Amino acid sequence: MIQLPRLVIVLAACVSVHTTACLSVTAEDWPQFLGGDRNGTSPEVGLIDSIDAQSPAVAWRVPGGVGMSAIAVAGRYAITTWNAGDQQWLVALDAKSGNTIWKTPIGSRYTNSMGDGPRATPAISEGQVFAYSGAGELFAADLKTGKVQWKSNSVRESKAKPSEYGMSSSPLVLDGRVIIYSGGAEGTIRAYDASSGEMAWSTGSGNAGYSSPTLLTVDGSKQLVCFTATGVHGIDPANGEELWNYSFKTPYDCNTATPITIDGGVFISSGENHGCVLLDVKRDNDEYQVTERWSSLEPKSVMRNEWQTSVVVGDYLYGFDNVGSAGPITHLSCVRAKTGEPVWSETRFGKANLTLADGKLWITTMKGELVLARVTPEGYEELGRRRLFGKTRQSLSIANGHGFIRDDREVICLKLSKD
Repeated sequence: MIQLPRLVIVLAACVSVHTTACLSVTAEDWPQFLGGDRNGTSPEVGLIDSIDAQSPAVAWRVPGGVGMSAIAVAGRYAITTWNAGDQQWLVALDAKSGNTIWKTPIGSRYTNSMGDGPRATPAISEGQVFAYSGAGELFAADLKTGKVQWKSNSVRESKAKPSEYGMSSSPLVLDGRVIIYSGGAEGTIRAYDASSGEMAWSTGSGNAGYSSPTLLTVDGSKQLVCFTATGVHGIDPANGEELWNYSFKTPYDCNTATPITIDGGVFISSGENHGCVLLDVKRDNDEYQVTERWSSLEPKSVMRNEWQTSVVVGDYLYGFDNVGSAGPITHLSCVRAKTGEPVWSETRFGKANLTLADGKLWITTMKGELVLARVTPEGYEELGRRRLFGKTRQSLSIANGHGFIRDDREVICLKLSKD
């Protein structure tokens, strides 16, 4: 894996209009769901190599609220959402101290049998913050003050019903537009002008599912890749035109993990015993052709991501394989990314999430542990674990030498840098 130097730079992704995600942040920020490149990978180096009773140190921990949103970090701002009282809140904390900078209501308290609180992670871009409520309202707020600039009831606009387990699409900011999934017959995937809130385009139909849009290079071009309840779609981000699609229907609409790229292909994975597939998408004259390079489906699948997005390191894919229909058994597995061949599996690891940084997997378990493991195809090698928080489904947000995580009671900042 190529490791970037610890420099403050503007992401070079902002090169061409309509093809790249423009996030004016430093390379060490974590400005949206799954990080700057939305692949669960941080460029940070120089992080601790083990976990014990003293390490990592807790930089701060502050009271929070109930919810499933992870933490977006840019500069001095650490931003998330939660239920408190009778409201959902968009909250900005000071990344250095944990002090509240501002908090803004984003709808009535959200409740759900699968867990209360908003689900989607906010996105920070160009002095704005974008948040999607559990009921499906999209908000734009000023980064410095939290003042709401515009809002849109996306689910109502698309004549959809909220997803059974809550609206979970974390906003993607792309070329001055904000993209989310709303579901419905009139535009499952919707793009809004970031400044005005006016709808730029909408496309597709059907239920939203629980995944989030991402930007991938597909057959040499930048495409919006969207994994909805019905399957995965390649979209022209300039105008919303669907370029290709692949059906991938999962029980209960539980397509939740974010698509990632493997050796030029598009990888998708779902739980509920459904499985995974690596797709090759190639343009043939005026049409795209979609073929399966490899697939691994149903009970003997090598990777069934229940909600966690896997990470790719070189020729290997690391992720959580959930057995059964949202069952309690989850393995941490490594497979050959280009072929789907199993390499190793730490069986019955337990439900957890992961982030890749500095050649290590930073794993947050639902038991409240931070687990550190070396990235190696030779087998599972644990570098320590420690209980530091309560039950959580969030992955660790790594920014500026620190790790940010929250449960239903607190937000915690951990010092990860060796310095």
